[in-house]
Amino acid sequence: MLNNNILNLRAVEPEDLDILYRWENNTNLWIHGNSISPYSKQTLRQYILDSQTSDIYQNKQLRLMIDLKSEGNKTIGAIDLYDLDIHNLRCGIGILLDKEYQKKGFAGIALDLVKLYAFSFLRLHQLYAYIIADNKASIRLFEKSGFDRCGIFKEWICATDDYKDVFIYQLIHKSDD
Repeated sequence: MLNNNILNLRAVEPEDLDILYRWENNTNLWIHGNSISPYSKQTLRQYILDSQTSDIYQNKQLRLMIDLKSEGNKTIGAIDLYDLDIHNLRCGIGILLDKEYQKKGFAGIALDLVKLYAFSFLRLHQLYAYIIADNKASIRLFEKSGFDRCGIFKEWICATDDYKDVFIYQLIHKSDD
């Protein structure tokens, strides 16, 4: 369910420390998430340990590493389920791919695998994503994957020199999907 002939989605391992450190401390990516300060390697080590000893229902989140099979299972990105709401059966979703692997279809494949996992295995009713309005690639990705834009947060993100709008995307699972 979490792999196909192109990608393998897997749990975070201790060996992922260096790549997580690089991604989490890339200030250019902070605007897309909630980071406002660097992460230490010790903090990330603890995160990895915590993710191995509990599950999505305890943590309310799950990070899956995206491995490319054709390159010896090279880790090329991560996809996150976050803010799991058990009562309402919904969860946020976000994805990150290393720059050299963007615009090659891998994000869409990973998103499709996670949708299957979320709707079939976790039995969620819906997934949602927050996307900065000028992130055209993410907008195309989520729309192509069946997400509908259902709202906007005006001036939601404080950027370096202005505020940015954020679109809300939602995918509701239909029983025939």
